[in-house]
Amino acid sequence: MTSVTSGIGQAVLPDVYVLPIQIVNVCFVGDPQKEQDWVLVDAGMPESADDIIAEVKKRFGQDRAPKAIILTHGHFDHVGAVIDLVRHWHVPVYAHAKEIPYLTGESRYPQPDASVEGGMIAKMSALFPNEPVDLGHHVKTLPKNGNIPGMAGWRWIHTPGHSPGHVSLFREEDRTLIAGDAFITVRQDALLKVFTQKQEISGPPRYLTTDWQAAWDSVNQLEALKPELAVTGHGLPMSGTELSINLHKLSESFESLAIPDHGRYVNQYKH
Repeated sequence: MTSVTSGIGQAVLPDVYVLPIQIVNVCFVGDPQKEQDWVLVDAGMPESADDIIAEVKKRFGQDRAPKAIILTHGHFDHVGAVIDLVRHWHVPVYAHAKEIPYLTGESRYPQPDASVEGGMIAKMSALFPNEPVDLGHHVKTLPKNGNIPGMAGWRWIHTPGHSPGHVSLFREEDRTLIAGDAFITVRQDALLKVFTQKQEISGPPRYLTTDWQAAWDSVNQLEALKPELAVTGHGLPMSGTELSINLHKLSESFESLAIPDHGRYVNQYKH
């Protein structure tokens, strides 16, 4: 699986750079024109470490390792290269406490739900890995006060539903949001839409979301922040009026727009 934007990075702000890796985005947060720390948010698809490192060299120079790697959550498409990147850079990884068991080899995520209402990718999801990675002592819990190591001015927000310890990252100064998979800007279950990256605001990927009430609560929480720019785990960045209108619509009509008609985890949702 891949998309037409794979490998084509873009700076959405001087210090926020988005790199699509096949079907998922990673972010570089830090201004390459300034002598300051930068961090990597999420770690892409399996076997993508070389592509990420090559893009880092182009943006920051030969020897600019990140201060840290921040994980919005630990699903396979967000941690695919994390082991290789930690070995290469020798940097810490931070995640929410409830995500740590999936990052230390202790617990598997629930099996992807191929029975969920959706397109071809949803039907293929039974093939997706749900095994944990094992970062051992390299992974650390995000500070309880909401601060993010290496990301001054940002705070993390617990946005569960897609996974128990999912977090989103927000900067109050310019209302920039890195949403992870709390909501996304492409229909991630539909193969053609993923390939073309047709932009539309959507709930979290259906085949891996296990708590739909929590997912809705998380969208409501993020909509209340009134973000000006959103970088999501899948799909193109969205900003301004387009973002505010569509995120409000998703928040108001989450049940009809995001929650599938049927599926293993949908059946646990209390309508």
